[in-house]
Amino acid sequence: MIDDDAIYMDAALEEARKAMALDEVPIGAVVVKDGTIISRAFNRREIDHDPAGHAEFIALREASQVLGAWRLSGCCVYVTLEPCLMCAGLMYQARVDRCVYGAADPKAGALGSLYRINEDERLNHTFEVTSGVRAQESATLLSSFFAEKRSRRNRALVK
Repeated sequence: MIDDDAIYMDAALEEARKAMALDEVPIGAVVVKDGTIISRAFNRREIDHDPAGHAEFIALREASQVLGAWRLSGCCVYVTLEPCLMCAGLMYQARVDRCVYGAADPKAGALGSLYRINEDERLNHTFEVTSGVRAQESATLLSSFFAEKRSRRNRALVK
């Protein structure tokens, strides 16, 4: 499974690069069922003017459409950054089996950093989480994006 995790995370990283090319925060996600990617997405908050335009939120919604069901049992979500509270909650609501993420998010992560929604026994569903898959590549994309944003802002201020 570890080798498969790296392969699917590579697909999520491809999605993150698409976001970066569009000046969106470079986060990508894919949903996998039975060894097949059934949906792909990247962050679209700026493009769509949508506070719910997170990569994993979009990918989960698309996966539900593909499967014709809101329950995504048997699915694994691969995402380049640890999901926030909203997206972790959606994974719980969708009944996913597993989430694999790249970089941890100490400021907003809900699957290990700040919260552990996936293993909260007060809820009626728990799911497995694997962290740190392609973490360095995921973190580098994010830090490069924000460094470039700061650089552009500073250049604009100098003018």
